[in-house]
Amino acid sequence: MEERSAPAIGFDLDLTLIDARPGMVRAMGAVNAEFGTQVDAQHFAANLGPPLDHVLRGYGFDEPLIERMVAHFRAIYPTVVIGDTVALPGAEESLDAVRDRGARSLVITGKYEPNAALHLKALGWEVDRLAGEVFAEAKGDVLRAEGATIYVGDHHGDIAGAKAAGALAVGVATGPYTAGQLRELGADVVLGELTEFPAWLAENA
Repeated sequence: MEERSAPAIGFDLDLTLIDARPGMVRAMGAVNAEFGTQVDAQHFAANLGPPLDHVLRGYGFDEPLIERMVAHFRAIYPTVVIGDTVALPGAEESLDAVRDRGARSLVITGKYEPNAALHLKALGWEVDRLAGEVFAEAKGDVLRAEGATIYVGDHHGDIAGAKAAGALAVGVATGPYTAGQLRELGADVVLGELTEFPAWLAENA
């Protein structure tokens, strides 16, 4: 582990470092079957980023039902999602590039933190800080506390978090937004995928 005084670079998890979409579709389908709901599982999986309770509020469910749906989703997640999740191209190399520069690596995600930790463990990734259940500007609070200068993500909430912390917002077009949309949303740098990140980091940080 690097010392706290070392520079820090943060990453989003879903659709930035990992692709959990197949398992997410199945998990949400199981929640629908359990509660008789009709959440669009394909749309949900294609637009990962916000914490699950935020997503469910958009469907107008009452809070007690949301709490039960979230609890069920979290409970089945380890067996339904973890095993079929894969690293996105360049993810491991990008984490290695941060370490090779003597910087600390952060993973800051809207996902439930214990399940996010299971993903890191399954992929054999060690990071210096994992923070879960934070989204948009709230990610900025973690980035600021850690002294992060760069945050990499695929979602408008990731750009908002970077901007809130005064960090460089690096958008990667492996999620719901195209490269052009990420630029329009305010990303300072846009990459097609994380395979481009190590070279960019070597040249610019």
